[in-house]
Amino acid sequence: MYVAIEGIDTSGKSTQIQALKLFFKKAIFTFEPGATNLGVRLREILLQDSIQLDSRAEMLLFLADRAQHANEILQSHANNLIIADRSLISGMAYAKDFDFDTLKTFNLFATQGILPNKVIILELQKDDLQKRLNSKGNDKIEQRGLEYLLSLQERIKSITQKLSLEHRIINANLPKDSITKQIVDFIGKENCVV
Repeated sequence: MYVAIEGIDTSGKSTQIQALKLFFKKAIFTFEPGATNLGVRLREILLQDSIQLDSRAEMLLFLADRAQHANEILQSHANNLIIADRSLISGMAYAKDFDFDTLKTFNLFATQGILPNKVIILELQKDDLQKRLNSKGNDKIEQRGLEYLLSLQERIKSITQKLSLEHRIINANLPKDSITKQIVDFIGKENCVV
């Protein structure tokens, strides 16, 4: 089973991934972009302030990472539980300058048709997002601002629905343990290793 944890920056994806490692000890944990050797290089380019990318170039770099990730990780571990910090859903959401059908075609090509079986979306309200952004240094994406991130969050939810993926939206401002419990229940306790 392939599970994607989705949400905008600062929503707590990384925190939840660390917590889930205690429950799903045999799972393959991965992330996009940057989980492969190629992805490390591409992530550096994508998140650097000094490189101004055309929207097409940005999308294609994310797709290159996604294709390598699908080949090296998703295909290679297809019989395992895979839990990913982001997926093609984020890739499609970030590529806001392109229509859904074009994005779907390119992304399914990159993933060899692989879609997450289950999606968890960690959702932040505007005030909570503002507090989290104010409490840290922001990368190139986060510097695009509050409204950009909130519109990205809406696109993540919309794309998940348009792809007809089984999903659960969880309030990212709940206590960490409460969020973890909801995610574990959604993935299925039968996959846990105690």
